[in-house]
Amino acid sequence: MASVLLAAYGLVTGMRLPRREDLGTIVLCGAIGIAIYNYILNYGLQTVQAGAASFLIASMPIWISLLAVLFLGERVSALGWSGILLSFSGIGMIAHERGHGFHFSPGAILIGVNAIGYAVYMILQKRLLTRLKPLEFTCYSFSAGSLLMLLFARGSLSAIHNAPADATWALIYLGVFPAAIANVAWAHAMSKITASRISSFLYLMPISTVIIAWFWIGEVPTALTWMGGGLALLGVALVNVWGHAGARGDLSAEQDILTPEVLE
Repeated sequence: MASVLLAAYGLVTGMRLPRREDLGTIVLCGAIGIAIYNYILNYGLQTVQAGAASFLIASMPIWISLLAVLFLGERVSALGWSGILLSFSGIGMIAHERGHGFHFSPGAILIGVNAIGYAVYMILQKRLLTRLKPLEFTCYSFSAGSLLMLLFARGSLSAIHNAPADATWALIYLGVFPAAIANVAWAHAMSKITASRISSFLYLMPISTVIIAWFWIGEVPTALTWMGGGLALLGVALVNVWGHAGARGDLSAEQDILTPEVLE
């Protein structure tokens, strides 16, 4: 759904074709960040309890920051690492409460490794965004991932045909908003600031889920959930205000770090 929407928009706006030397990395991004990530996540969720799964997925900003330091030359201060770990602890409290404890199964290893794989996808994305526009990267990586996922498409057309209307509309919503629009917005932000800084905002997703569930389906947050959310927000603030060299509202230091010479 997202790939078709992005490709149609790209055709209308005359989007550039990718350079030949970037095709391999684009396909790798589609494989790691779209096809493999979603397949392993859904496979693992068959045996992993929801709270444990969300806790494992919440480790992604840690891996992204580590890889950004190693491969992108980014710098994270001690306060920045403290903020990342503080947010991770807060999300752990939310996951424990909403999942009624942690009960790990063998599938948890797959989800944990998958989180590291997605961090690799983010680093590759950051490198490609020095040459591709956010819309271009999102469109081409999604298209590559969708083509690879056609291996598992048997029976999909009949399933869609037999699905109730509300499931079909849910599928359309997921393709348009969380997939297409949200990922283009994410790529745009990733092209402007460091990967380790932008990754800290991933900790806002569980908090948003709690708030939406409260108003939409009446799931009242507990005191432990509120406490975890507060810790996660405090951690995000630490990362973005004091977590980086020259991060006091001055992006020039980040721009110096992310010169094409360093990224290459």
